[in-house]
Amino acid sequence: MSISQYIKEIGRGKDGARSLTREQAADLFGQVLDGTVSDLELGGFCLAMRIKGETPEEMAGFLDATHRRLHRLPDSGTRTVVLPSYNGARKLPVLTPLLALLLAREGAAVLVHGTATEDRRVSSEAVFAALGYEATRSPKVLAPGAFAFVPTEVLHPGLKRLLEVRRVVGLRNPGHSLVKLMNPCQGPALIVGSYTHPEYAVSMAETFALVGAHALLLRGTEGEPVADARRTPQMDAFRHGQRHLVQAAQEGALATLPDLPRDPSAEATAAYIRKVLDGRLPVPRPIAMQVAHILQEIRHTHPTETSGQLADATP
Repeated sequence: MSISQYIKEIGRGKDGARSLTREQAADLFGQVLDGTVSDLELGGFCLAMRIKGETPEEMAGFLDATHRRLHRLPDSGTRTVVLPSYNGARKLPVLTPLLALLLAREGAAVLVHGTATEDRRVSSEAVFAALGYEATRSPKVLAPGAFAFVPTEVLHPGLKRLLEVRRVVGLRNPGHSLVKLMNPCQGPALIVGSYTHPEYAVSMAETFALVGAHALLLRGTEGEPVADARRTPQMDAFRHGQRHLVQAAQEGALATLPDLPRDPSAEATAAYIRKVLDGRLPVPRPIAMQVAHILQEIRHTHPTETSGQLADATP
């Protein structure tokens, strides 16, 4: 098999490229994930899509192919909170593990998945390891109040291979957007999607709407799915694909700043997280508000699972 016929369509430059249908995109991406394309074709696909950009229909097709192939977590009967963690920390501590542990403490089932895409950034996996939590190498049922970190290659080796192309060509590709949109659970999930640049806020929102997702979308900390501890970002919920504003962005000057570690290393971040969980430091207000909104969305979209399982929380 070959994807050359698709590369001819998407590789005609920014103005001449033609978009694929959802079905064509699913066929193309399925071949990429299955590893049946050559390295040259894979590079051509990645560069062509980087120039053209993905349409919501193409991304929906990529998701269709991915969901048919993922080694997904078994259905637990509850809505799992999914935190895609791929950007890591560069200047600020990566607090995705703190968000996951706070949600689990409130009774939510939480799945964090990801892989390091840049060697110079601190990953959530490294912070979890510094906290004493090992990555899960085989997807398992997550009960309410439990969490797991699952490396991308456990979900699908071909997806990890696609992400690794960035280390060779130095540019992102559709896989970097897809991992922030996919549902790695057989059962219902609430995907917490994050973006760094405004154009991705638009494309991610359009894709969530097209596929009828249950999700929370925000501008995360350096692209991680956790609110910036210094300033509350806008948060939008998607319920069956319908968009609802649940949190307006904080405006104006900041009166105070949280006592964050200046060192973004895994060890320093883990030490900070322990102090927050132990009550020695307060939970940063933007993250506390994000936790409350996520718990509220679980109740809103799957109310039968909240009886006695999730503590009451309000922003």
